[in-house]
Amino acid sequence: MRINNKVYHLLMFVLFCALFFVLQFASVGGHVYPFAYAMLFALAWANQKVWLICPAYIISAIAKSCTFESAINAVVVCVMLALPYYIHIVTKKNMKKWELGIYAVLSQVSAIVFSVLGGVHPAIIVSDVVIAVLFLYASITIFEPIIIRGFAYKLTSLELVCGGVVLMAISNGLSGFSLFGFSFLKLFVAFALLSISYTSKTSYTTLIAGVMGLGTLVASNNPLYIAPFMLWALSIVAFKSMKRIYPFVAIIVAEVVIGFYFRLYLTFGILEVAPLLLGALIFLFLPKKWYDNLAVLLSSGSDRLAVKNMVNRNREVLYRRLNNLSEVFYEMNGVFKKLIKEEMSAEEVTSLLFEEVRDGICKNCPEYKHCHRTFSADTKKMFSELITIAMERGRITLLDFPSYLTSRCGRVNNLISEINTLTKQYKNYANLVGNIDNSKLLISDQLGGMAQIMKSLAGEVDSLVSFNSSQENKIIDELAYNNIICTDAVVYDKDARTVMASLVVRSEDASRPKLNQVVSKVCGNKMSAYEVYPSTRAGLVNVNLKTSPRYDAIFGVASQAKTGTSASGDTHSVIRLDGDRFMFALCDGMGSGEKASEKSETAIGLIENFYKAGFDNDIILSSVNRLLNLEKDDIFSTIDICVVDLKNGIADIVKMGAPSSYIRGEDECKIIEGGALPVGVLQEAKAQTQKIVINGQDFIIICSDGISDSYGSDGEFKDFILTIKTSNPQEFADKIIEKALANNNGYAVDDMTVLVVKIFES
Repeated sequence: MRINNKVYHLLMFVLFCALFFVLQFASVGGHVYPFAYAMLFALAWANQKVWLICPAYIISAIAKSCTFESAINAVVVCVMLALPYYIHIVTKKNMKKWELGIYAVLSQVSAIVFSVLGGVHPAIIVSDVVIAVLFLYASITIFEPIIIRGFAYKLTSLELVCGGVVLMAISNGLSGFSLFGFSFLKLFVAFALLSISYTSKTSYTTLIAGVMGLGTLVASNNPLYIAPFMLWALSIVAFKSMKRIYPFVAIIVAEVVIGFYFRLYLTFGILEVAPLLLGALIFLFLPKKWYDNLAVLLSSGSDRLAVKNMVNRNREVLYRRLNNLSEVFYEMNGVFKKLIKEEMSAEEVTSLLFEEVRDGICKNCPEYKHCHRTFSADTKKMFSELITIAMERGRITLLDFPSYLTSRCGRVNNLISEINTLTKQYKNYANLVGNIDNSKLLISDQLGGMAQIMKSLAGEVDSLVSFNSSQENKIIDELAYNNIICTDAVVYDKDARTVMASLVVRSEDASRPKLNQVVSKVCGNKMSAYEVYPSTRAGLVNVNLKTSPRYDAIFGVASQAKTGTSASGDTHSVIRLDGDRFMFALCDGMGSGEKASEKSETAIGLIENFYKAGFDNDIILSSVNRLLNLEKDDIFSTIDICVVDLKNGIADIVKMGAPSSYIRGEDECKIIEGGALPVGVLQEAKAQTQKIVINGQDFIIICSDGISDSYGSDGEFKDFILTIKTSNPQEFADKIIEKALANNNGYAVDDMTVLVVKIFES
């Protein structure tokens, strides 16, 4: 650690020597030299080591002018800095800025004395002190954010202006000397312009070029370098949105044109290009981290850091609320499940009804003791059998009674009536309770589904949004080059695979293909617009783009109602879901005609809306099944659903009573067999689900049983599918239904629908 500190201090000492040496040459018209000692006091204020900067200042002063007068002036300046500095440390009293200014003025006592003795005009002496104080405070203003605060905050407008003043002073000093014709001024200006152009707005580059050219004008009253610097800046900003090599080449070419074609310099040769080339090479090979830090300092107000922080803060609050809300729904889900009554077993029901019959009919019978005490077991068995028959058939008759009972029991007709009445009442009650419990289960499922959706939404906002300011600026610049006016842009990563971009552009530019191309190029992903809506400003619209999924899908559908019927019982749905998913479904209402059509439309409508809301497969089908089961109309529906994730090509195929589906590739065809009961048959029906990996150019075929039954077997249907040679899914569907009708001599023996979806790489 000691060696590292020594090396660091040595490097800083060399840097300070170079800085002071340059500023020793900085002047106003060659008469006033106020910049070097003002910089010394500014560095002390910025917490730089006094024991390091004072020797550096003395060495630079003597190196510039090795005279007794220069040495005395340098020593006095350093004493007037170090003495008050250490006094404030000992007394533990903070130095004020105005006090620092007084000490800087007092440090010129010896210089003023020598100037008066040398016959220097008083106006020059006063100008020296005034300019020094102004430069001191300008230097303090720029050093505080850079040296004290660090690179974590962008500079304010005042700080940027003061930074320009310091650059002007440095360029002023660099114009005063060269080494064997090698211009350090060109080296510094080239590097500064390239760095500023790469990390900030275009206007900053041209402004700084003018400022540094102005520095050379102040030094020598000669505007020689203003025009070349401005031309350098213009050549750089023309390529600022591209890789660093393009501005590098541009500034070299501009210098050659300035020297050989425009002849702005008195002399021009290879040696005059060398400083520019060296400065450009330094810019080219400095690490990206350096420019990232500089970009923070020079970032403009359009970065909207506070707004972006607020977005992330709001996401954090939303995450907590959604998470808490999901827990509430989970608790409600559990409560509703506990409210469901357990059904009695058949033995319990029989025993209950037996007791009702016994107490209602047999209690006052003279043969009660004989039947229910002497032969209690046989009597209970006989009544249990009668109740079971009534439960199964709906009623009993005299023929169901054993002959020994009818010969000695005088209340047979009463028993028949009571058993039939009780079993009918119990079945009605059981249906009512079952429907209530079914409704409770339905509500419970919905609450559980809502809890899952809330939890999923909470997961989506659980991470900070990573904004990319550099890409935002590049998009605006690139679009401008393509005559697309973009007033604002926001780019952020939604997740590891998805980049989102939101642009504000003119209405007429929103649909231009170049918009997607430019954003894709800058973001390094294929981007596509998915939403366009009006902006708050007239004539502008917001365009939202995101990373295009790997796959896309198109579909074709063909259908034919059963011959002799006006309406088909088959209904289909094809929709795009959030998260780059594509859902297509086919519902076949058993039978044909209006009733079947109404049933299938109800089922497909429920499925479509559940998927749009974001419910899970199991909850969707369970809920649809329970809802349809409540109708008790003995009209059921088969359901065939396929949900394809277009980002990774994985398809979820879900079937309830549906026939086989088919995945047709380039050279093969896979059969996805059907199964499970149709919806509405049982309260607890389970769907058959499979996951399939889809490749580019695959066709997915789902159909109703009117199609599948028209072929001899799944194998025959598969063989026919392999004979179809078309890339158009609509033609594919048309050929399948034409063949199905031909197999039945042109008649549709049942409702026929086939849905063909083609998956392809986007």
